[in-house]
Amino acid sequence: MRQWSGLEAYTHLDSRFAYRKHYQLTPWSDCSEVYWSQCVQAYVTQVAQREICVAVTTRNAKQRIAVALQEFPELAERLENAQTTTVERGALTSMHQLERVTCGNVALIGDASGTVDAITGEGLGLSFSQAVVLASCFKSGNLDGYQDAHRRLALRPLLMARLMLTLDGHSSFQQRTLRAFRRHPEVFRRLLALHVGSLSPFHIALDGLTLGWGLLTA
Repeated sequence: MRQWSGLEAYTHLDSRFAYRKHYQLTPWSDCSEVYWSQCVQAYVTQVAQREICVAVTTRNAKQRIAVALQEFPELAERLENAQTTTVERGALTSMHQLERVTCGNVALIGDASGTVDAITGEGLGLSFSQAVVLASCFKSGNLDGYQDAHRRLALRPLLMARLMLTLDGHSSFQQRTLRAFRRHPEVFRRLLALHVGSLSPFHIALDGLTLGWGLLTA
């Protein structure tokens, strides 16, 4: 549909690879966990009382879960004797921006209208926000406002994805950033609030200066 509508042109495309598998294992934490090595991230999430999901993202298509776990020996040890409950599945995760998302009476929504990297956890949330705006445009009988609203909604997730991915492949920068967050936990809390949309970017200018100084002195 995107091709038929002449909306295939994009302004930016950057892809990584993501894989996931479920394990029959009692979760050891009620929190989601993120593991980060130089070029791969792993995510552990509880999905049932005795089941967890392990996902990895990487720029190397051959670095699937078994290979990626070599980067995280502590996690690999926890999973060593766990039975898998699903097969391993994979997909592309992309930063994909289109030049336009409307043409005549056609409007794109969700991943068809552009994507943010899975590291943000924003895919479904962004789609729901777009749906609310698009419904208003349908009600008014005019799709003109959807293009600008779509770009505005994607701005924060795209910004946060690029900020987080600047750490990818730079282990020393990762360590300095984490040390700065440990010294200034309030900065981390406010960046997280910015990420989920409960804080405006204009309110964290001072935090940016604090984080910058923290990186210089970490």
